[in-house]
Amino acid sequence: MILLSFFKKIFGSAPTVDYTVLVNMGAQIVDVRSPAEYKSGHIKGSKNIPLQELDKNLHTLNKSKPIITCCASGMRSASAKSILLQKGFSEVYNGGGWTSLLKKIS
Repeated sequence: MILLSFFKKIFGSAPTVDYTVLVNMGAQIVDVRSPAEYKSGHIKGSKNIPLQELDKNLHTLNKSKPIITCCASGMRSASAKSILLQKGFSEVYNGGGWTSLLKKIS
């Protein structure tokens, strides 16, 4: 615990993100799970773009609006965030697992 506090002092802690505010600002929620996973449950209004198809579907996203990525656990959504940032999207947030994100925006 002391070590964690030490690192937070040195590097600072990541700012908290208010996902509800982002959604109210028109953020796009991009669910990068497979179509079958998405079909089994998802956030209403989210867009399903599987991670392996993200590069081919960048044109379907609005670069002027925030993007929140989500998946099952947060791993694929972290990768999606990195890809989007590399492709010129400037406001991208990793929402983590979709069920967790749903609780944060409800």
